[in-house]
Amino acid sequence: MMNLNGKVAIVTGAASGIGLATAKALADKGVKVVLSDYNEAAGKSETEELKSKGADVIFIAANVALEKSVQNLVTETVKNYGKLDIMVNNAGIAIVKPTEELTFEEYKNVISINQDGMFLGSKYAIKEMLKTGGGSIVNLASVLGLVGQAGALAYNASKGAVTIFSKSLAAEYATRNIRVNTVHPGYVDTGMVNPTALGDVMYNGLVALHPIGRLGRPDEIAHGIVFLCENEFVTGSSLVIDGGYTAV
Repeated sequence: MMNLNGKVAIVTGAASGIGLATAKALADKGVKVVLSDYNEAAGKSETEELKSKGADVIFIAANVALEKSVQNLVTETVKNYGKLDIMVNNAGIAIVKPTEELTFEEYKNVISINQDGMFLGSKYAIKEMLKTGGGSIVNLASVLGLVGQAGALAYNASKGAVTIFSKSLAAEYATRNIRVNTVHPGYVDTGMVNPTALGDVMYNGLVALHPIGRLGRPDEIAHGIVFLCENEFVTGSSLVIDGGYTAV
């Protein structure tokens, strides 16, 4: 297993949820973490909170759908820390509505963030990793990148693309010591997925889709991401952490 102490990581979508939990988990391993998010106020606040606990972290705002923004994120990371060892492409959005009501702009927005963002983050991370002899890229997919869900067409399409995209990258760069893996969470209890936000009926309906009897926690997904960064024999893998969602 790779010792992560002293490694440098970028985590996108790190102002909340899985991204924030991942930043914390990596920092606990001694990783120097760049938290990045479109939500600058929340991102800076969480970064300061981690700093107060002794973590070596900084915040760099970025919109993962814009090439110059992602390029700047990676460039500034290397300026601050001298290298990039780990890229966690976590930022993403979802729109759930009937396909006949989904506008082309809404569809393109989901694809640009969830799919194009993975391409841009991976591309510019790889450029830096090749300079230092390798690295680890973890792309956040979803159980909805493995199975369909009515009303989630754009999200399904984007996460399915992330799944095969990552396997292709893994095959391309394995001999150059860059590992690429995906994580496929089930539904996770976060700020937007809870009884208050969804209502008891919808929330309980989501819980019922998971044989384990509850939704996931952000830290449980983060633990899987850290494992993929540490294990040097894992590449091209799709790690499913879904409470049994895809088992039935």
